Amino acid sequence: MASIARRLPHAGRIAVGLGGAALVALIAWVGAGAVASAVLRAGWTLPPLLALHAGQIVLSGLAWRDVSGGGAPRAWAWVRIRWIREAVNSLLPVAQIGGVLVGIRLLRHRGVTLAAAGAGTTLDMTVEALTQFVFTLLGIAVLAGIGAEQSLRPWLGGVLALMGAGVAGFVLAQRAGMLAAIERLATRLATLVPGLPVLDVRGMHAHLMRLQRRRGALLRASGEHLLAWLLGVGETWLALAAIGRPTGFAEALVIESLGMAARSAGFAVPGALGIQEGGFLLVGGLVGVPAEVAVALSVVKRAREILAGLPGLLAWQWAEGSRLASSGGE
Repeated sequence: MASIARRLPHAGRIAVGLGGAALVALIAWVGAGAVASAVLRAGWTLPPLLALHAGQIVLSGLAWRDVSGGGAPRAWAWVRIRWIREAVNSLLPVAQIGGVLVGIRLLRHRGVTLAAAGAGTTLDMTVEALTQFVFTLLGIAVLAGIGAEQSLRPWLGGVLALMGAGVAGFVLAQRAGMLAAIERLATRLATLVPGLPVLDVRGMHAHLMRLQRRRGALLRASGEHLLAWLLGVGETWLALAAIGRPTGFAEALVIESLGMAARSAGFAVPGALGIQEGGFLLVGGLVGVPAEVAVALSVVKRAREILAGLPGLLAWQWAEGSRLASSGGE
């Protein structure tokens, strides 16, 4: 693991420091003692929370495989690589892109071409973003339906508009040839870097266009991703009940959907440190959840994230080490 730390970009370390400072300041502001007490009360929920999260990873891995065309490697390999991909994005300062690159690399080790892995992963990220948009829209609709505090409603509408514009822009960029531009760039780089595997990149745009025409697979993957998002509602509901502030399913859905939207907005900060907590604090206030409970909920989720992510990082290092040992190094 020390080798990982040495490779972390300097900007990433700064972001970790700033995010960590924001998190500590927020906990101190709402009351460190109250937050610690609430977290300890919810400690027994970590095993079931890990089980719920494992379900999310399985569903997300299967969705990734579905949009990528199915086939080799086996489904379990896609789930395991999805677990590693999430662990890297959650625990390392890689701005949510490092895990994606690691996932593509591991797929290549499993015999998937770079063009196929890149196209499938791009489409998977698109479907995941689309389903999160739907999930966030559902949370805002439920918030309006339960008659909760509406002071932030205009802001929520703006957030939803930005999310929709971002997803639409990502889809339009793909249709306009985003991956084709990457292919052209790789071809030009090959003239400067002899031995660059350009042939692996060629055909990525065409492969993505073929995958986008598989409507059945897209619908199936959308359902799997949406169900994964909904499992997170169960996690929030259970954690709040254990803390001693039980809510209904509707309130838990609002907190989870809008809280995760805040986390996604903070993608540039590793783990969305401080941003996730601020999001839960604001959203929790809309449905009557005290500030210290909302922050404690986020801390409990982080504890689950660490417990799930550390083994994922070890699994990544094991996979890389095993490949190097079998190939005699690179």
